[in-house]
Amino acid sequence: MTTRAFAPWFDAHLDLAYLAECGRDMDAPIESAGGPHPPAAVTWPALRDAGVRFCLGTIFTEADGTDAVGYPSGDAKAAAQRGRAQLARYERAAVTGRVALMPRRGTKASADAPISLGILMENADPIASPDELEWWVSQGLVAVGPSWAKASRYAGGNSTTTGLTDLGRELVREMDRLGVVIDVSHLSDASLEQVLALTDSTVMASHSNCRELLDRSNQRHLTDATIIEIARRGGVIGLNLYGKFLTPPGAERGPTIDDAIRHVERVCERVGHRRAVGLGSDMDGGFSAEGLPDTIRSPRDLSKLLDALSSRGWGDEDIRGFACDNWLRFWGW
Repeated sequence: MTTRAFAPWFDAHLDLAYLAECGRDMDAPIESAGGPHPPAAVTWPALRDAGVRFCLGTIFTEADGTDAVGYPSGDAKAAAQRGRAQLARYERAAVTGRVALMPRRGTKASADAPISLGILMENADPIASPDELEWWVSQGLVAVGPSWAKASRYAGGNSTTTGLTDLGRELVREMDRLGVVIDVSHLSDASLEQVLALTDSTVMASHSNCRELLDRSNQRHLTDATIIEIARRGGVIGLNLYGKFLTPPGAERGPTIDDAIRHVERVCERVGHRRAVGLGSDMDGGFSAEGLPDTIRSPRDLSKLLDALSSRGWGDEDIRGFACDNWLRFWGW
């Protein structure tokens, strides 16, 4: 099959500042970029060359982590330092013309920007208190995942059984007031249930797959009920391309593009349309290019996903929706 040439793409989850903080040369070709998780898949040139015109770039920090994004658990000051260092990475990229920072939903992207980027905080610990959220929004923050896998000062993550803290409830209310989108991708089931009860706002899952196709006990993935609720609220779910989040239990083979498409189509089947799914690749987010499905090794290979959708009868409008338009509609860019 001939690979579809397609642009633009919207990737809703890329740990770009994390990679830079940990030593990757984000201005280099992927072959010579260095840094964590070799071989690399993502740098600024690799994204531009592949037609990734829109993305959410994360500020990712890890409680008790051992690298350049780690901080002692519960230490709000240290977490803020780590988060602000990553914010500075995006600010420098904007000053040098690599990206245009998108300040809020409904702001139209410039046709001249090589990449339009919104900042997504993955783990809210760098926000010293809910009162500080407004400052972060003024710096370009558009979405927050209250926790990563580990618990934060705000919420239990997917490796825990805890829910929202009192501080987390305050943060959710402040996010509502400021129009900051909640990313539910790493929340524990308890945290997720409490978030959905506390707010009726639109939410998203920037980089999550279908729990029913994986380990049903793993909170990292979305239940059918959660998929339906996200779509009911007008949200979008981003396909995560990490191979271990694609293959079924007991698979004695590597991840394939077909595995990825099964997650896309299950979302569509459960919600009854194709407007609630997009890409949230998580490329290089703690794993190398070799952790991606078979023939995908860089953003240039994303078009193979579109070939697979086309072979399953998807028309051009729905294919473009998956590649960029569903996320663009969600963000109003």
